[in-house]
Amino acid sequence: MPENYRLLSIKTLLKLDLDYICEKLKDEFSNMSGRKLLITGGAGFLGYYFTRSALHWNEHNRSMPPISVTIVDNFRRGVPTWLDTVKENKNLCLRNDDISHPLPADFVFADYIVHAAGIASPPFYRRYPLETIDANINGLRNLLEHCRERIDSTNPIRGFLFMSSSEIYGDPDIKNIPTPEDYRGYVSCTGPRACYDESKRFGETICVVYAQKYGVPVCMARPFNNYGPGLKITDRRVLPDFMRNILKNEDIVLLSNGTPTRTFCYVADAVCGYYKAMVHGRSGEPYNIGAEEPEISMGEVAEKVAVLGTKYLGYTGKVRFGVDDEKDYLVDNPNRRCPIIEKARTEFGYNPGVSLDEGLYRSLSWYVYYPVAKEA
Repeated sequence: MPENYRLLSIKTLLKLDLDYICEKLKDEFSNMSGRKLLITGGAGFLGYYFTRSALHWNEHNRSMPPISVTIVDNFRRGVPTWLDTVKENKNLCLRNDDISHPLPADFVFADYIVHAAGIASPPFYRRYPLETIDANINGLRNLLEHCRERIDSTNPIRGFLFMSSSEIYGDPDIKNIPTPEDYRGYVSCTGPRACYDESKRFGETICVVYAQKYGVPVCMARPFNNYGPGLKITDRRVLPDFMRNILKNEDIVLLSNGTPTRTFCYVADAVCGYYKAMVHGRSGEPYNIGAEEPEISMGEVAEKVAVLGTKYLGYTGKVRFGVDDEKDYLVDNPNRRCPIIEKARTEFGYNPGVSLDEGLYRSLSWYVYYPVAKEA
């Protein structure tokens, strides 16, 4: 490692991010104090900070009743290393359930639910299309029905967040970039991404029906390119691939011409947005959660990561172009993706603050600590 530059230790990184999240969510976590939180797919990417931030708040606010966190996952990918470090926490419960199947009789009665179970990486949802559909439709329906049955009880659900996707917009026309929530999308229902895109779209329809017909307090979050700690290096999305190249001192291989653009939202900022939407979001409403700027090309991102690797790890590779073995890799891939987040900003104060450069630096620090992982 070059003498004058240091990456963050995992302890420093976690404290930095978790303190940041808890400060931004002090009102939301106070509202959730003494309540039960259920996170489906909690062993996945977003579960990392969904879980750790709530437990961190408990630890630093001991005068208040703790938030009780239950992770529901089928753990087909195994229990991630980070979860091993917190699974003995007295305010955390792990359940091995597949929510795409009928829910067991002893299923958790939670006050708040985050439905994040599913497959979000394009190579993997193309490989497992029916499992992707099942989580986004059958699993969602099971959870919403579970909530509907409690509406008139003495302990009704307080908030339900469906993790939808910015992919529901497809490849927007130029007039709708940046993209608002009321854009209806330009999406293929038969293409290689359709199992994911269309099941997320239909999932939102199911949410709206349960909100309007039964009064279930469910809203939908549309993530725009989240990245950072918790996203496995084997996930096969762009930034983990680039980070893996850096750690192996290999060339970064772009599988496109490098011109498609995205905005990237660091996971600590994204999780703040998701919690705010769950606690304050209006029933049946979608919310874009992401960063509005910079909108940056894949080629520019690759160069940023290469420079970061050179600075902190003595990286000597270069950025070059290649072709993916999978012929459908770029079919229906949006050319631009950039959100308008004014709705979330106005309604519940969502305001991402971690810059792309800082987020990439923190991400590299995390991947140095977690350089290997089971297939995502």
